[in-house]
Amino acid sequence: MSEGTMRWQVLVSAWMFCLCSVDGQVTYSIPEEMSKGSVVGNIAQDLGLDVKRLKSGKARIYTEDNGEYVELNKDKGLLLVKDRIDREALCGQTTPCAIHLQITLEDPIEFYTVTVEINDINDNVPSFKKGEMRFRISESAVVGAKFTLERAMDLDVGVNGLKSYSLKPTDNFNLKLHGQNDGSKNVEMVLQKALDREMQQHISLTLTATDGGDPPLSGTIRVEISVLDVNDNAPVFTQESYKVTVSETAPKGTVLSIVSATDADEGPNASVFYAITNTLDDVPRLFHIEEESGVVSLKGSLDYEKAQLHEIRVQASDEGGLTDSCKIIVEVTDTNDNSPSINIMSKTNSISENSKSGTVITIFNVQDNDFGENGKVTCGIGENVPFLIEKTSKKIFSLVTDSELDRETASEYNITVTCSDEGVPSLSSSVTLTLQISDVNDNAPVFERSSYEAYIVENNTPGVSIFTVKATDADWKQNARVSYILEDSSVNGVPVSSYVSVSADSGVIHAVRSFDYEQIKDFRFCVKAQDGGSPPLSSNVSVSIQIQDQNDNPPQVLYPVQTAGSVVAEMVPRSADVGYLVTKVVAVDVDSGQNAWLSYKLQKATDRALFEVGSQNGEIRTVRQVTEKDLLKQRLTVIVEDNGQPSRSATVIVNVAVADSFPEVLSEFSDFPHDKDYNDNLTFYLVLALAVVSFLFITCLVVIISVKIYRWRQSRILYHSSLPVIPYYPPRYSDTLGTGTLPHTYNYEVCRTTDSRKSDCKFGRAGSQNVLIMDPSSTGTMQRMQSEKSILDEPDSPLEVSCFG
Repeated sequence: MSEGTMRWQVLVSAWMFCLCSVDGQVTYSIPEEMSKGSVVGNIAQDLGLDVKRLKSGKARIYTEDNGEYVELNKDKGLLLVKDRIDREALCGQTTPCAIHLQITLEDPIEFYTVTVEINDINDNVPSFKKGEMRFRISESAVVGAKFTLERAMDLDVGVNGLKSYSLKPTDNFNLKLHGQNDGSKNVEMVLQKALDREMQQHISLTLTATDGGDPPLSGTIRVEISVLDVNDNAPVFTQESYKVTVSETAPKGTVLSIVSATDADEGPNASVFYAITNTLDDVPRLFHIEEESGVVSLKGSLDYEKAQLHEIRVQASDEGGLTDSCKIIVEVTDTNDNSPSINIMSKTNSISENSKSGTVITIFNVQDNDFGENGKVTCGIGENVPFLIEKTSKKIFSLVTDSELDRETASEYNITVTCSDEGVPSLSSSVTLTLQISDVNDNAPVFERSSYEAYIVENNTPGVSIFTVKATDADWKQNARVSYILEDSSVNGVPVSSYVSVSADSGVIHAVRSFDYEQIKDFRFCVKAQDGGSPPLSSNVSVSIQIQDQNDNPPQVLYPVQTAGSVVAEMVPRSADVGYLVTKVVAVDVDSGQNAWLSYKLQKATDRALFEVGSQNGEIRTVRQVTEKDLLKQRLTVIVEDNGQPSRSATVIVNVAVADSFPEVLSEFSDFPHDKDYNDNLTFYLVLALAVVSFLFITCLVVIISVKIYRWRQSRILYHSSLPVIPYYPPRYSDTLGTGTLPHTYNYEVCRTTDSRKSDCKFGRAGSQNVLIMDPSSTGTMQRMQSEKSILDEPDSPLEVSCFG
């Protein structure tokens, strides 16, 4: 058939019509093999919809068999042919042939049913499965003997289907057709003239099958006949028809029936052979017959949903080529072997937590290919979920909300929809739908703690991170986005923002300045956490910052005092015994904790074998008995170290005079020359200075006596309680461990005459200790006084101050 003739036929038969109903269903009828882009129908007009609604509703086409033959043009509201439609491939011999569509819309959710019927055109030529058929027929075959021929196959239906057969030449045979229950025709070749092998040993015939199309199409098959010698009895079946019932789940190898045919001949001519002669259907693929025994068995898998009835045509033939035929009717019974198929037509992935009850979430279609009770489907969901399933139509179901939603209780639902049929046993399928619940700002940020306390070492680098505050918000996205704000406050009159800052996004608190433990030890402030909702919600938390000490201060030596203008010396009598207390090095460290723990070491000494230093208290004592051979002038270097990491230290030089009297010492320490010239106005200034000094002295004396009385009262309490005496240090120093202090108070007063070169100093001293101070500018003598009682023992004794002119 030429291409032009085919096109003409399509154009002639390309008629279509539309049947519309008020129930949202539309039916179209189109011919097969329409070109891509051809118009099926104006769906918007037929459904009474505005084209804009198709766009806003995100119109989509859903097909039950998932074939994409038709597409929707949303811009024009037209249904178009998307792909080539072959009616024979789509429906086979089934009539009528139709494509079932559903068109779904959103906001609100709607759906419409569309049926597109596919009309057949004469585009298939009748054909035979084999190229030729061979028969061996005995010359004794009687007139009227029948021989079954292969039927032609025409995929078209209706008037375009197979119509007639013809057999040429017709010298010995003519054609006889028998109508079947399924509408097909059984083709038989009937002998109308006796054969004579001696005259014609081989006969070639042509069988032509013609359809009813306009113009008609035809196909041919060659029939080759070999004439055999005498075999005048054909096999005869015991019955013309057999009927078998089998379940569609029967396994391969199941015996369905046994056919039997007998031949009245004897010998080889009586041997009967069986064969299945079906060629147009699936029978040869599904069934098998034993050639000699006639046992018919199952060799393929049956499917009730595809075919409920099979007709097996069996031919029995003998060695002489004589044949007979029968048929086996196989009825297939349905079993529940198909699970329901769930297909999502439209769904919503997210829904607000304040959505009303009854809101449609998903529409889905359920298919079950079984029949009867096996094909009836019910759907359900799990318990304790705020949803339910409503049946919209026979195969369409909707999932809707059943109660109020709360995102904070459940922000996401995994809804398992289970559809079960009513077969025995029941089969089911399930699909899990994930639904997100969108948020409403109804929760304020909450800090992980009711209050925070953090520590930072002093001398930190400005900008260093101290720690992080963390708040969480049970809401979602923007409503749960937390920002951190430093609340306005002050620390010692200074805005807290000059001490710390807080990162708005992360809540990390940074130090704005370098802290000094000696100036500030701790401070407090508030941080506010605010979410990004509208209006925003917030909460506050209190934060305490503790400054930790660092070993950044070296020890400070309080005693002995190092002066540049005078030499301080401790006197040790030559009669001093072992363990004699020479003096005590007093030092403090303004740091705290172990950074202020002090230890003392003797670094250098004129005679290391004579003195030692207490590592904890700084006391310098004699190690052995002082002898006459020991040098009068001893110089000790003591190093004071704290316990910090790394440690810091300070050194002090202690001069010790080994002598029994001051004159012995003067020759050693008084070798400084003095100027003998005097200024004429010196006397005036000295008198004026003496008056001022006297006034200051009296004032100081009153203050000292008052302080002494106060200290005496405190010291008596400590003395009688056997507690160590804590000395008084300048206001900027503190003794943290109770070590490195003198056990008694040392007082030094200086009185001068108008002639400063001849002034002498007298010292009041406690604890039977000797101290020698030599002013290099003085040429007078120094006299030592030793008090036999300590100030603590005699609190009422006045401070001894003497001046010598």
